[in-house]
Amino acid sequence: MKLRPLFDRVVVKQVEEKETTVGGIFLPTAAQEKQEIAVVVAVGQGGVVDGKDVEMVVNVGDKVLYSKYAGSQFKIDGEEVTIIKQSDILAVVE
Repeated sequence: MKLRPLFDRVVVKQVEEKETTVGGIFLPTAAQEKQEIAVVVAVGQGGVVDGKDVEMVVNVGDKVLYSKYAGSQFKIDGEEVTIIKQSDILAVVE
């Protein structure tokens, strides 16, 4: 299934986290703290949102850092994705 977000929404997919620490200790998934770093999967077209013109500045494939409690999580075709507003993106990781 292909997602096409509306207006200022961005679909992101979490970056896979390492399962071991630097010291070599294995961490089960339940013990790992969720990072807010993700890869952009789809970007809305922008436009007028709440009376303001919104220009999209992120692109598909960008790695981004976003607010901790931002967005809504969904499971699409067995993969977990999060849909957030562009304004919840704090930085593009280069």
